[in-house]
Amino acid sequence: MSERWKPNVTVAALIGKVVDGEHRFLLVEEHTAEGLRLNNPAGHLNPGESLLQGVAREVLEETGCVFVPTQLVGAYLSRVYRQGTGEDITYLRFAFTGTASAPQPGWVLDEGIVRTLWMSPAEIRANAHRHRNPLLMRGIEDYLSGKRYPLDLLTTDPSVFAPQIKA
Repeated sequence: MSERWKPNVTVAALIGKVVDGEHRFLLVEEHTAEGLRLNNPAGHLNPGESLLQGVAREVLEETGCVFVPTQLVGAYLSRVYRQGTGEDITYLRFAFTGTASAPQPGWVLDEGIVRTLWMSPAEIRANAHRHRNPLLMRGIEDYLSGKRYPLDLLTTDPSVFAPQIKA
């Protein structure tokens, strides 16, 4: 019997603000196997957490900001093949928007994160060669076009937090 295929579930935050009439988005610059890359605050969903808990945790770890998701921007599927390692990975990403606090004083960014930065859509597009994945710009474009879905679209069964053991 072959192993069951499973996508990697990730969560991402699209944190935007308007400065002098121009949209800006909070990104992280991080070390990857391909070098320094740009990404939304994002990461893998952990066992025992909901999508909303996961995105709040990732934003805090990577930026030091407390994030409260208010809307789903989209659910995205992508595939990455890394020639160097032969890895063929499919990602299922849930992207949220919401409110974020200022960084917590003295917060140490997650391992691999070099810095946070606010960038305009034009700056992000101009740095496409530095995007960690193809979904970075797609999420921002969807955000700018007004795509928003209510959080009650998502359901987390209580078994996620306390799995039922079957005899």
